[in-house]
Amino acid sequence: MDLSPYLESLRHDLAAAAAPAGDDAVRTAELLSTSLESSLRLALLEALSDAAAEITGELNRMGNPATVEVRMRARQADLVVSEIPVTPLEPPPAPTGESGDIARITLRLPEPLKEAVESAAAGESISVNAWLVRAINSAVHGQPGQTHGRSTAGRARYGKRVTGYAQA
Repeated sequence: MDLSPYLESLRHDLAAAAAPAGDDAVRTAELLSTSLESSLRLALLEALSDAAAEITGELNRMGNPATVEVRMRARQADLVVSEIPVTPLEPPPAPTGESGDIARITLRLPEPLKEAVESAAAGESISVNAWLVRAINSAVHGQPGQTHGRSTAGRARYGKRVTGYAQA
């Protein structure tokens, strides 16, 4: 979606509003609209992002696992609709200690293994920590029904995705 026609329409309306005041006012309106273009473009993108978030919420409330995103390419804003993959809901890991206290450890992993763990956790829409706790718990306690950190039983869950844009 090209935002330029909307910005041009706003620029034209501002010049038309200034026309009764004379040529100096029209020139001032043109200078003002040119200097405000970046702010206006950003405001339009925020409005598109808010609309996409509302549409995503409505789609999910209606039972359609989909998301609407605003993606930027150069100065073009594209609205993209994507299906959210449905993954089984994992039961929370069983406490391993009698007191249920949480302990911290430092784990050093080779970079390729770390990337694989992050990818697997992202694929299941859970944190790396939750994925590691579940994998370790499964390895230590040998829980049946666990294959590569995924349970064969459970309910469906929708993933969460955070998107946005930045301007430098």
